[in-house]
Amino acid sequence: MELLKKRILVDGAIVDGNVIKVDSFLNHQIDIDLLKEIGKEFKSRFQNEKVDKILTIEASGIAIAVIAAQYFNVPVVFAKKTESKNLDKETYESSVHSFTKNITYTIRVSKKYINEGENILIIDDFLANGKAVEGLLDIVNKAKAKVTGVGIVIEKGFQKGGKNIRDKGIKLESLAIVEGVEDGKIIFR
Repeated sequence: MELLKKRILVDGAIVDGNVIKVDSFLNHQIDIDLLKEIGKEFKSRFQNEKVDKILTIEASGIAIAVIAAQYFNVPVVFAKKTESKNLDKETYESSVHSFTKNITYTIRVSKKYINEGENILIIDDFLANGKAVEGLLDIVNKAKAKVTGVGIVIEKGFQKGGKNIRDKGIKLESLAIVEGVEDGKIIFR
């Protein structure tokens, strides 16, 4: 997606060696017009898939999933990272290790919101080592639902997450794949 790549080059930054910082438009301050185009692109790439719900993980994936969901006309469910008094007791759970925060946490989705046999599209902002997506896949599997695909805004192609997901035979669509960083500049696949 050329619009996204241009935006990454203009407003993105590399910090701490290989962390791609896009918080000015994607995951802190959010450019709604760009997200609309991202949502349309996901709809285009998954137009031949049956999608009953979109699943993401809090917090950065929520805005992207919600915008995309309007083009699929389906609900969004997001996995919660923290326990809460208002979270149902019956949940699907999985452990996820965060690359950027270097912590492992338990994600949870109420059993009321993913049903056996449903077709689930997973959407998230980043894919590096793939641990968040693996946790979401685990939840879908526990619910006996079906993953129709995974949509990622930015994939770090130089890390193993994308390869691992594709090796499982899952349709993975990344809108921008960063192959590496040379002299502080982002190189796309």
